[in-house]
Amino acid sequence: MRWFKSGDGILLILGLIPVLFFLLNHWPAPSADPLYWFRWCGRLIGVFGLTLLLLAALMSLRLPRFDIYFGGLPRLWTLHRLVGFLGFVGVLLHAWLLGFATVTQGRALSLAGLFPEASNWPIWAGWLALALMVVFLAPTFQFFGRLNYQRWKRLHLLSAPALILALIHTLPLAAQPLVWWLLGALSIGAIVWRKVLSPHLGRSAWEVTEVHQLKHDVVEICLKPLGKPMCYMAGQFVYLTPNVPGLSAGNREEHPYTIASAPSDPLLRLGIKDLGDASHALQRVPPGSRIEIEGPYGDFYQRHYPGRNQLWLGGGIGITPFVSGARAMLDDETDTSVHLFYLSQDEYRSYYLDELQDIAGKQPRFDITAHHFSVQGAVTEAFLETHCPDFREREVYLCGPPGMMRHLIPLLKQAGLSGDAIHSEVFDFL
Repeated sequence: MRWFKSGDGILLILGLIPVLFFLLNHWPAPSADPLYWFRWCGRLIGVFGLTLLLLAALMSLRLPRFDIYFGGLPRLWTLHRLVGFLGFVGVLLHAWLLGFATVTQGRALSLAGLFPEASNWPIWAGWLALALMVVFLAPTFQFFGRLNYQRWKRLHLLSAPALILALIHTLPLAAQPLVWWLLGALSIGAIVWRKVLSPHLGRSAWEVTEVHQLKHDVVEICLKPLGKPMCYMAGQFVYLTPNVPGLSAGNREEHPYTIASAPSDPLLRLGIKDLGDASHALQRVPPGSRIEIEGPYGDFYQRHYPGRNQLWLGGGIGITPFVSGARAMLDDETDTSVHLFYLSQDEYRSYYLDELQDIAGKQPRFDITAHHFSVQGAVTEAFLETHCPDFREREVYLCGPPGMMRHLIPLLKQAGLSGDAIHSEVFDFL
């Protein structure tokens, strides 16, 4: 099953353990009254919700190569958001069901059960945890519109106290607290590594050696390691953190950039387009500047299907993973055939076209077709078939602007390709 990764199985096992322990210790009698069933369902959903939130925290670990077991960091982050959302909904339903179960007891008893005396600290810890979750999770799911990236990162710092309070609420009430201690320790440890330790222990030091101006708004930054070189695969990406006090913006801020160099290159090359304050500042980063790198991450080329030929569709600065892949093919001795469609608005915006055409002349297993939207219009199925007749039998990899992706993915599916054979990568809140 292409959609199921080995890491998913580990998460599934971890997620089932607390639920199974609850069912074994709290299975209701058949004769239980309806209100008891409401309370039982509320507690079960609470166990389910907290388990999912702890797993979402565990998925924020962001260790290099750990993400490959989940199909790469973009897929892991998508799974992280989905699991976090379901966990948040579960916690809300937990509070609602338990509150509903007290309604028949009368107003005074109902309020006393939901909002007891201050000495009943497990219940109040649960309410505080829920309040913090609303503060940091609701904006994350864009209930209030698109969230600023840096503000989103700051809000996520509330995840650790929210989960600690949720565990304080759960542990005194749990029949098997050891399960929650173990899962909680793993999840809180992942947050501590991600937010506190990895900026100091998980990054390596690099120095800018050259900055190649590819176009007026695109540069390729070349970095040399100041310590041990980094091992990576073509198509992966890194987090770059400048340590340049005079930089106009983005100093000490981390941002993801795809590697454009081949793994055999002694320099690390990153293609960066002027798309925001931080990337604008990097267009003029001076040689000799110190850069911190964390990674590598990603599994863009899904190296689990080595027997299939590949179709690459890249546009904009999304061409960089394919530049890395093409450069790597000069050292590659496999039999895989690759056809790259370089999609751009016009010839001026084809940043690496000359080099890629040169690689195609040297590597017989690599072909390239340039497509300029301003001249040829949108890509069609007929255009793909003309230049790559067997494109339906290939494994497909896409990377580029959102508009390009929205056009190509439905086109490929309408042409008969399975969604499992189409791979794309989007850096959304990474």
